[in-house]
Amino acid sequence: MTKKGTGLKIALSAVLCLFILILAIRQGSVYISLKDLFGIIGGHITGKGTPDGIEPMMDSIFWTIRMPRAIMAFLVGGALSLSGACMQALLQNPLASSYTLGVSSGASLGAAAVLILEISVPFLAGFMLPFAGFVFGLATVIAALLLASAIDRSVSNTTVVLIGMVLSLFVNGMMNFLSTLYSDHSKQLILWLMGSFSARGWKHCAILFPVCVVCFVFLMLMSRKLDIMSFGDLQAQAMGVDAKKTKIAAVLVCSLLTGVSVAFTGVIGFVDLAAPHVVRKIFGPAHKLVLPMSFIYGGAFMALCDLISRTLMSPREIPVGAVTALIGAPFFAYVFFASRRKR
Repeated sequence: MTKKGTGLKIALSAVLCLFILILAIRQGSVYISLKDLFGIIGGHITGKGTPDGIEPMMDSIFWTIRMPRAIMAFLVGGALSLSGACMQALLQNPLASSYTLGVSSGASLGAAAVLILEISVPFLAGFMLPFAGFVFGLATVIAALLLASAIDRSVSNTTVVLIGMVLSLFVNGMMNFLSTLYSDHSKQLILWLMGSFSARGWKHCAILFPVCVVCFVFLMLMSRKLDIMSFGDLQAQAMGVDAKKTKIAAVLVCSLLTGVSVAFTGVIGFVDLAAPHVVRKIFGPAHKLVLPMSFIYGGAFMALCDLISRTLMSPREIPVGAVTALIGAPFFAYVFFASRRKR
């Protein structure tokens, strides 16, 4: 692929994703024109307030509800897709992702435990939920790796994915048990299991955004190592890459991305599987392009799914996890059978 062709694809992808994000912000129960949209944004950035001709209620709906929700959906989709692209490289498995390895379910369980038991640590303050999501998500993926190594000494990637999915089902069972035991929280927990961006505001974006930036920079610095790791551990060792340290560092970053995202939104699957595959089909296997484009494509896909979830049956809202599953499950099956045909 020529540099000119790659640049054109990047530009077209950026325009398409920006269009989807603007569409997600504009569309809803109250329609906002492009002129009003940019007027409201300009008013808040410059501190001039609501522009003339725009009702204060429309300004409030756009700035405090719809825009932070759309940006949160974009950040969560980007974070999950970035994590999925990294996991697939580490395990050399097209089915590997934070969702299939159980990280999402573990993070959700940690966040649910904090909410139900009302656990609070003074020095963590507002970071208690993302911290619990990170710890439980990391514990789940470590458990999956340990079980896989105990069952299969060669620790084949298929075994790791299957163990992760089994652990995910087990953790979901624990969530159902908690919802039964704490019936007053059952509605909240059920919504958590389906995923939702409802009531997500600027404070959530302010926490997730720096996490995404730090993790993205870290993984981009590891992009060449991820290219080498995609050929297998033995090949990586032969080329001077410490496979064990690279895996540990990458798994920590992926768990942080997934844990913080799930702590705020609940379990949302398949976006971390689908987006990296689409990106590799378009841009090739080099992670210096796969990582940033996975973030952009995953963010746009999640923003679109959230738009569908809140407008398809308006005024009722469909859980966004159900929308991603309806699209992602057939994609998962396609990838699985395609990989079997290749073997």
